[in-house]
Amino acid sequence: MFVAGGISVVAGGFVAAVTGPTEWEHGSWVSAFLVLVGGVAQIGIAAGQAHLVDTSITRRFAGVQCILWNTACAIVVAGTLLSSPATVSTGSALLMAALGMSVHAMRRSSGRHPQLLVLYRALLTVLLVSIPIGITLSWTRH
Repeated sequence: MFVAGGISVVAGGFVAAVTGPTEWEHGSWVSAFLVLVGGVAQIGIAAGQAHLVDTSITRRFAGVQCILWNTACAIVVAGTLLSSPATVSTGSALLMAALGMSVHAMRRSSGRHPQLLVLYRALLTVLLVSIPIGITLSWTRH
């Protein structure tokens, strides 16, 4: 998830660079989504799981979560570009499933780093609250 998150941040930067010269209508939104959700949030989730979970996350678990997160992000972006709220909702449901995996993994967390645990839970909460808001905006704008 660290590498995929980094790639998403770089991709968001490229999108931002071409948005102005091409006058791409959705470019700033796509850039922000790639950087914040595809990149920063994904890296934060990976870091939290790496440092806060008592037992190691298996490669299979991490791989499934990474594929799910990035597929979901791609579907949300595609749904936005296609003006398809149903597609955005589908991608958002997959994001919620990936976040559910994070919540499940954190059940095995000790209190070794209480400040980091608070930050991690705050990240998950912000994402869990933001997703329904994004779905609502998608439906109300189309």
